[in-house]
Amino acid sequence: MGVMAAVGGDGDGELVTPGELLGDSSKMIAGRGAYVAPNGRSVRASLTGIRRVTHPQPDAADQRSIVEVVGHKAHGAVPQPGSVVIVRITKVMARTASADIMCVESKAVREKFTGIIRQQDVRATEIDKVDMYLSFRPGDIVRALVLSLGDARAYYLSTAKNELGVVSAQSIAANHIVSRQLLTVTVILRYC
Repeated sequence: MGVMAAVGGDGDGELVTPGELLGDSSKMIAGRGAYVAPNGRSVRASLTGIRRVTHPQPDAADQRSIVEVVGHKAHGAVPQPGSVVIVRITKVMARTASADIMCVESKAVREKFTGIIRQQDVRATEIDKVDMYLSFRPGDIVRALVLSLGDARAYYLSTAKNELGVVSAQSIAANHIVSRQLLTVTVILRYC
């Protein structure tokens, strides 16, 4: 685990890394830089930083503490499960596509975050018929939804909604292909 600071007995002040256990979700609420793991029972860190616990007011309805991870340096936006992100596809394989996350919602990221779009997360129907090589090409700009942290190296992303998917691409013949969503994405990228 991380280095413990003498700031109380609940791990406040501890240096943590992405994926590291922060606490039990029955006792803690995930704040900034933290997320509830897919099992629903644990809260984990989504970035490297200092673990900070805020205790609730005595008269608060929810008596769980809020745990967050404060970056050890100033950082931009951090992908969280449920966030819509803008990514650039870097590599396409038979069952996955890798991507660099450029924006979270309308905010730029300052650190490098990697995402993976799995074959089963490309679309909601006919999942077994998805051809990753026909769906994405390196350099494509894609709007995706963050599903979870995935493994320690990359976030799992999905394009399985109508408002998600490739928004800008280049055809094999080197012609620029533009989606109807490009105007919105262009505005977002200008402010990223």
